[in-house]
Amino acid sequence: MELNNGKAGATRNKRSLWILKLLSWRGRHVSEPTLVVILALLVGAAAGLAAVLLKWLIATIASFLTSRASISDGNYEYLIYPVLGILITGLYVRYVVRDNISHGVTRVLYAIALKKSRLKRHNMYASLLSSSVTIGFGGSVGAEGPIVFTGASIGSYLGQLFRLSPQMLMMLVGCGAAAGLAGIFKAPIAGVLFTVEVLMLDLTAMSVMPLIIASVAGATVAILFTGFDVEFLFSQSEPFAAARIPLVMALGVFTGLISVYFNKVMETMENLFKAISSPWTRFAVAAVILSALIFFLPPLYGEGYDGINSLLGGDVKALFDRSPFYSHRDSAMWAIVLLAMLCLTKVFATSATNGGGGVGGTFAPSLYVGCMAGFLFAFVLNEAGVVNGMPVSTKNFALMGMAGVMAGVMHAPLTAIFLAAEMTGGYGLFLPLLIVSVVSYGTSRLFTPYGIYARRLAQRGELLTHQKDQTVLTLLKMDSVIETDFITVRPEMSLKEVVDVISRSHRNMFPVVDADNKLLGVVQLDDIRNIMFRPDLYRRLFVNRFMSAPPAKLVVGAPMEQVMKQFDDTGAWNLPVVDSEGHYVGFVSKSKIFNSYRQVLKHYSYD
Repeated sequence: MELNNGKAGATRNKRSLWILKLLSWRGRHVSEPTLVVILALLVGAAAGLAAVLLKWLIATIASFLTSRASISDGNYEYLIYPVLGILITGLYVRYVVRDNISHGVTRVLYAIALKKSRLKRHNMYASLLSSSVTIGFGGSVGAEGPIVFTGASIGSYLGQLFRLSPQMLMMLVGCGAAAGLAGIFKAPIAGVLFTVEVLMLDLTAMSVMPLIIASVAGATVAILFTGFDVEFLFSQSEPFAAARIPLVMALGVFTGLISVYFNKVMETMENLFKAISSPWTRFAVAAVILSALIFFLPPLYGEGYDGINSLLGGDVKALFDRSPFYSHRDSAMWAIVLLAMLCLTKVFATSATNGGGGVGGTFAPSLYVGCMAGFLFAFVLNEAGVVNGMPVSTKNFALMGMAGVMAGVMHAPLTAIFLAAEMTGGYGLFLPLLIVSVVSYGTSRLFTPYGIYARRLAQRGELLTHQKDQTVLTLLKMDSVIETDFITVRPEMSLKEVVDVISRSHRNMFPVVDADNKLLGVVQLDDIRNIMFRPDLYRRLFVNRFMSAPPAKLVVGAPMEQVMKQFDDTGAWNLPVVDSEGHYVGFVSKSKIFNSYRQVLKHYSYD
């Protein structure tokens, strides 16, 4: 055993020496911006390979499990496979990974905001393996969140390996996320825009080149392995007419409301599963919801890409395959009912998959719901005879619905526009895609101020934004600005004792605490200056007579945005800090905050 440990230690030492030599050579010959460009290419290629591997694993598992299923009958396998998938994934995450790897995009945002863009090494493979099992067994989630998490982790690992500065490390995390998305959809422009809109990285002269290089590299690797075929099969057989613009705007409002419904239900279901303390109870509840939904509505099985391809091809009957409703596949009314049910229940299936222990994202579910919503919108118009003359193209509206719901759910209209065009080749619908995405985004913003990925962090005041002031305040933590070199006094102390304390202090403010160190008030030098040189009062006046209440108290751990609001509301230059039970901790001053603010701003900026 000791011999093995010695060999392992020697191997680590050799690796460390090799890394130190490499870093020394890099410091002499390669500047940091140049190194970032080189690493962006490597990160992009690695994330592209990870995307190819993830898609292959999902397809292989799904094909093996479903190849024997009958097309026209209900299949009891759908009651078992998804539940088995989230069980295997949950056990793997709980006992092997031993870390929370769900909500990949949100965790990347969290790492950027609070972890200096540092992600753990196991995230380079753990999310990939977990999501492939979850989705391959029929979990109703997407692979895009996990691949973004995987790509970002690859970028973080390489950046840490080369000891990059925090802002450059953040850039590589964004490069990995962009490349992962570009590789999974073969959509390099959407990858860059996703990083800017969702991960909130600023598109500056310093950042644009690495992001583009990584995104193009990820898409290129995916194309080399899987060909130039787009992700979804779409051919625009009906040209878009300007007279349809009012209907497109109406579709934008409709998909915006669907997005609000999607986000609200997702939030409610997440809170419901969080309230269940036992993981086995969570699994049981999720298993019942998921298996029942997929059994009665088989199109909810897996990512749902087959259903999207069917509707983009104008074939709504394919949704009835392997369904208990197969005999009603020729009924227009049943088609409307089925489309509406899929729109409303997909979010429940997605929430149950993740809540029960599965690993997957909400990216693909939003595309799926959007496709169903857009097709349903046009199908109802045609069946009701609302539009005179040429019928509304269900295919075109299905594609526009995908962009609309994605824009509303993620609050990322540019990503939605270019992703919908790149992954289908539907560039001929660029104008209506733009209209429906913007209208949907605007409608969603009226009800939900944050997208689905940002909401979890925004509620805790941990979200970075494109506003520099708010971003720096998010990065700046209260712990770093608390000053503790104030001498405390007791309420029963005399003026003479306080004068003695003043003689030893370089501060002009003194917190008053009781025997349990709870803050009772403050003594300010200016308030006692007129009596501190009167010996006749030394034994007659006590602290409890001349102390004053602070204008406000700050609680340890409060967001800096809230701290600054307290300073603005009170007009104070110093405020005391207490813990949750009122015990005195220290003081925070405006001058300390301003100095730290300048340092963080300089540290964070790319240019």
